[in-house]
Amino acid sequence: MNCKKHIAILGSTGSIGTQTLNVVRRHPDLFQIEVLVAGSNSTLLIQQALEFNPNIVVINDKDKYPLVNDALKNTDIKVFAGAESACDAVTIDSVDIVVAAIVGFAGLRPTMRAIEASKTIALANKETMVVAGQIVTEQAMRFQAPILPVDSEHSAIFQTLQGEAGNRVDKILLTASGGPLFGRTRDQLANVPLEEVLHHPNWNMGRKVTIDSASLMNKGLEMIEARWLFDVDADRIQVLVHPQSIVHSMVQFEDGSIKAQIGTPTMETPIQYALSYPHRIESHIPRFSFLDHPQLTFFPPDTDTFRCLPLAYSALRRGGNIPCVMNAANEVAVQRLIDGKLRFLDIADFVADAVDRAAFIPNPSLEQLIECDAEVRRQLTAI
Repeated sequence: MNCKKHIAILGSTGSIGTQTLNVVRRHPDLFQIEVLVAGSNSTLLIQQALEFNPNIVVINDKDKYPLVNDALKNTDIKVFAGAESACDAVTIDSVDIVVAAIVGFAGLRPTMRAIEASKTIALANKETMVVAGQIVTEQAMRFQAPILPVDSEHSAIFQTLQGEAGNRVDKILLTASGGPLFGRTRDQLANVPLEEVLHHPNWNMGRKVTIDSASLMNKGLEMIEARWLFDVDADRIQVLVHPQSIVHSMVQFEDGSIKAQIGTPTMETPIQYALSYPHRIESHIPRFSFLDHPQLTFFPPDTDTFRCLPLAYSALRRGGNIPCVMNAANEVAVQRLIDGKLRFLDIADFVADAVDRAAFIPNPSLEQLIECDAEVRRQLTAI
């Protein structure tokens, strides 16, 4: 890498955002933080701003603006508030790459603005592709905005496809850890407490993603994301439960050969690869040793118990606005679980009911998808 890359982070105080800053902290000669955007964690945002001295910080929660502005008043950092300010900040000329790490539907609009500004997108927000995959990919091509996947599975697929231009992909093998509840029966999960749902054995993630991992909705969202990122239909994407989380995903080609990306389970590796692409740079991550893992196992997903995965396949096959409906309903369901208003096994029924009630829009515009998301949330909030 010959020149320093200037980075904007959407969701700087979340799991992906903080790990991105870890990468930048270790490679200050290669990366410069230009923009930090956070939701409501003003305390951590202030700490990050004082350490990395970005050009701009944005706090989406406007009530926190006075606190952030006051804390940074003796610096040259420009402070803004609100979602529209976040959208504007990622389009400034000095930004080279935008790390899209806001969790959920909220990440769609600023990511689209970054694409329209022809920025390179390091995509960690899978919901963007789930809700509007066709629109996002078409706009990325139109504005020549490369999308580099940050999810460990999609980064693995992306890496295995390097050097394979023109070779037909027979199947994508999308691995899943199984989450914290792997192997349990429906009876065992009838009254599973939230703390067990949130206790992921391999990955350090936020609550929403951890719950989605437990329900296998996360793998359903990743399957839809893979369809759009790699132009492979649902019938050629197979989910395999791999509890060790060492094989991050695989690609099978038409000659039967399978390529895999393997490594220590940490998000910093795919984050760093996206930031430094097409180069690989030094990493402090402990090296993986097969001698420490003499057995790597794979299982079919239990779709009778964890029904969110087949719901995602069904939503992708139906197309239109249905993945948007599914995603909105799932976000509401996850929050209800966190609030103690829904049981874990009820998530799938909650989402399925919302999908069944939704009016189908075969070819929605981005504006229609935004309206659809809002309408689904209004209806479900009233239940």
